[in-house]
Amino acid sequence: MSGFNAKAVIDARKARGLTQEQVADILCVSRPTYINIENGKKEPTLSQAEVLAGVFRLNLEDLLDTSDGVAGFADSADAFKKFKQVLLNALKYGADEDGKITKTKLAKLVYLADFIWFYENSKPLTGVKYRKMPQGPVPYEYFRALDELEEDGVILRESKGQAIMLSLTEKQAPTGKLADDEIEMVKKVSEAWKGKPTVDIVNFTHEQLPWQICLDDEVIPYGLIFQEEPEKIYGPVQI
Repeated sequence: MSGFNAKAVIDARKARGLTQEQVADILCVSRPTYINIENGKKEPTLSQAEVLAGVFRLNLEDLLDTSDGVAGFADSADAFKKFKQVLLNALKYGADEDGKITKTKLAKLVYLADFIWFYENSKPLTGVKYRKMPQGPVPYEYFRALDELEEDGVILRESKGQAIMLSLTEKQAPTGKLADDEIEMVKKVSEAWKGKPTVDIVNFTHEQLPWQICLDDEVIPYGLIFQEEPEKIYGPVQI
């Protein structure tokens, strides 16, 4: 991972009143290894950078030197298309028997698939930036994706009481941007929560450490999931 901003780490650590040893323990590395990170002699892995961002309450971009104009994870058109395909497959596998799912529940399925994938692979599935919003972790891209998919006739949106219900217009969801194991992850997560009330999955994500320690509208660093207990990561998902 190029362009790591070691000075930002030093400044953030001191501002938080943490010692090098304390941060090294959080990262599960030796103090000398962490010192090399601060000295710029060793770059952290992506997962370590995510953990640092979470500990210091920073966005990952704050720890990266983006002066070369390199785009972030979810800035490309291809990445956004992939995000939409993850969303559509979560809808396909997580909808109730009538083919419908609440807008809120669908957002949580995508979030859980993304963070479980990160927990297992040390890289995000989609790379979008999830924010702490009233109904749970949601990326701004989610609302844009729903609007575009509805305009393109790929999904239907309807009101049911206070809930917004979503459904696919076709039986199949596109998968061209997804690898087989990525599709399988989305399927496992979505089927595990299928038929369960929306409030259950909302409460589950609210009880997770990434949600609890972030501020309102703050980006939730993927790396915080490494600090969570496994049972609170997977819930009913059988991996």
